[in-house]
Amino acid sequence: MENQSVVTLLKQLMEIPSTSEEENAIGIFLEQYLQSLGYTVERIPISPESTRCNVYAYIGSSRKTRVCLTSHMDTVPPHIPLHETTDTIYGRGACDDKGPLAAQIIALEELRRENLVQPDDASLLFVVGEEKGGPGMLAANSMGLTWDAVIFGEPTEGKLAVGHKGHFVFELVCEGIPSHSGYPHRGRSAITNMISLLTDLEQIQFPSSEIIGPSTFHCGQISGGVGYNILAAECTALCAVRVASDLPQVERLVEKAVSKHEHIRLEKKFLYPELYLDHDVPGLGTMAVAFGTDAPRLKGDHKKYLYGPGSILLAHGKDEQVGISELLESVQVYKKIMKHCLRV
Repeated sequence: MENQSVVTLLKQLMEIPSTSEEENAIGIFLEQYLQSLGYTVERIPISPESTRCNVYAYIGSSRKTRVCLTSHMDTVPPHIPLHETTDTIYGRGACDDKGPLAAQIIALEELRRENLVQPDDASLLFVVGEEKGGPGMLAANSMGLTWDAVIFGEPTEGKLAVGHKGHFVFELVCEGIPSHSGYPHRGRSAITNMISLLTDLEQIQFPSSEIIGPSTFHCGQISGGVGYNILAAECTALCAVRVASDLPQVERLVEKAVSKHEHIRLEKKFLYPELYLDHDVPGLGTMAVAFGTDAPRLKGDHKKYLYGPGSILLAHGKDEQVGISELLESVQVYKKIMKHCLRV
């Protein structure tokens, strides 16, 4: 298989918009593409009533395999059209997560061509919704499968991740009393009270880890009020802590801060703790990452590897990109990780 096949595949994937909850077209493309390569392919709804489907592919009839390569099909909005230079591919999904996904497919194809994998050695799992709570990977727990090792594709700058932070996502809802802004003593501003709490949360010293760094708080979305001349009757804030250590303590600290503001309630959305990953493949550099992945959502005793081309620092921005040399190198590294897991 020629080196540039991974570039061709990545560009095909990037030309299909697939923001979270809009993954149907890319799922169908992957189903047809993998079938053309001779895989048995299953498109699996994430719930009985859902039209959203994961894609699971394997060789022949061996649904149960030793190793699974997995990436997510969805991207964050907005869709950014593909463009390229001689050495770089730009656009939404370039490194998060279509670059790793394409490299995983081509890596397995090269191992097949080299007769280094058997039908029950490796499978491919591509999931929906990683960027919005991970419903695809959570649904994968119902497939009735286990693996010895799972290789998760995410942009890790070409290094093996030693661990990544957990996530505590919550919404704050504040109730105020509307009044004419010329007479603020007759009301209570939900926005003012929310700002007070957010300031308190910013000042908390959350637990930290020597390996993956500090836990960090941020407010990602805030809304409230109806006009400049009316005290806001309601304000909501969507917030999160990237958890480096001791998730229960992080929860307690947030709950304590909220409890000091009687008109604000806490609504927990989802949470998972920090995760330490396997990184025992000789010859590969390592790094800790602050972002979250689907790895903690997939239950089981499998070894967990996290690797991919590109940088998370560019992943969600307007200049998302992956270097072509990085992409080509990642194919070889995925092969190396698989051979390590399979001992071939």
